[in-house]
Amino acid sequence: MEIQPASLRDLAALRRLEHVCFEKDAWPLLDLIAVLTWPDVIKLKAVEDSEMVGFVAGDPRSSEGASWIATIGVDPRYQRRGIGRALLRACEELLKLPRVKLTVRMSNQGAIALYEKEGYRSVDIWRKYYNDGEDGLVMEKTLRKV
Repeated sequence: MEIQPASLRDLAALRRLEHVCFEKDAWPLLDLIAVLTWPDVIKLKAVEDSEMVGFVAGDPRSSEGASWIATIGVDPRYQRRGIGRALLRACEELLKLPRVKLTVRMSNQGAIALYEKEGYRSVDIWRKYYNDGEDGLVMEKTLRKV
């Protein structure tokens, strides 16, 4: 597995990945184009056997003093191999702001456990955040002291 920068050339692969990872919450086509073309967003893909098997986008928001992991997903066929952890760490390494936040489904205990092991802590709950009404758990990590 190799982590590489992602670009608009990866649109079809990212669209497929979004649908297999986030069936209920897959981003619409225009959002995928935006995340792949927005200049300040960190865009990384995990590639195995010439196939995109994971993706992460880090969105720096200077006005908040924090970046957001806008999306992170690994094809279910490749989960539990450390790919999500590798993508998260690679993205964090490139983010320049001192804190990073993300939102995860309350029911996604596997992802929550991973984020906790990586130093994230729960800071808020966004009620009915997801399309089906499930709450979102907001987690935050300090990357470096200001």
